[in-house]
Amino acid sequence: GRPILVACPLVPAEIPGYLLHELRPTVGDLDALERWIAASDLPFHLEIDTGMARAGFRWYDEEALAAVAALTAPARGWEGVFTHFHSADHDATATDTQWNRFTHVLSSLPRRPPVVHAANSAAALHGRRYAADVVRPGIFLYGGRAGQGREPEVVVKLQAPVVALRDVRPGDTVSYGATWRAGAAGTVATLGVGYADGVPRSLSGRTDVDLGGTRVPVVGRVTMDLTMVAVAEGAVRLGDVATVYGGLVSLDEQAQAAGTIPYELLTALGGRVSRRYRHSL
Repeated sequence: GRPILVACPLVPAEIPGYLLHELRPTVGDLDALERWIAASDLPFHLEIDTGMARAGFRWYDEEALAAVAALTAPARGWEGVFTHFHSADHDATATDTQWNRFTHVLSSLPRRPPVVHAANSAAALHGRRYAADVVRPGIFLYGGRAGQGREPEVVVKLQAPVVALRDVRPGDTVSYGATWRAGAAGTVATLGVGYADGVPRSLSGRTDVDLGGTRVPVVGRVTMDLTMVAVAEGAVRLGDVATVYGGLVSLDEQAQAAGTIPYELLTALGGRVSRRYRHSL
């Protein structure tokens, strides 16, 4: 099969599992590096921390980097080295600074490994400046924006059926806390999706969904299993499918309305949401 790089830091206790499944670890501290090299000649990647302060060898820690150089010089499994940009979507100066730190560390290592990588989605969209040998696109692959550049195609849609319809009178309230009250007679459609499925409660009363090619507002609080929307009388039937994002309302727009980022919406999708994969040529 194709090689799999585990981008989270290697925990030495997990080395047997990596060896069993032939996974490539990310190594970012001396103890893990020593123990991996002692255990195996299989490929590994070094992570260099150039400003993210999340994991990896610090770019300015000359003592640790000297030890890394000594350990990796004879290591047959040393396949790659990388860093991660923290602001490539909006701060070109900071990204250049991180890149320069990274290339400085590369020059101090005993050799250039076969695979050098740094560019996330936003950096990859800047052309070849940060491309190195491979790129690591993230959110752009799933239809989220990566800075102010190229607009992504729709990749993910979150959809749910209408499971109930009811007429409301002026003054009728909807959902917990009675936070929404009908100003006039109308219709409320209940969607079979809620915060247990990945529709944040923070979207309550703050956004629209796409239902029948029309933007309709979410009314009242999003509940665990259900979400209510106001629709035109007679415009919707039971079983009609609403698109929470990926239709008239984009993934990015919905994330902004929720006060978060597209990554969080996508990773919040619950286990009971059916995944349907479609391929097009």
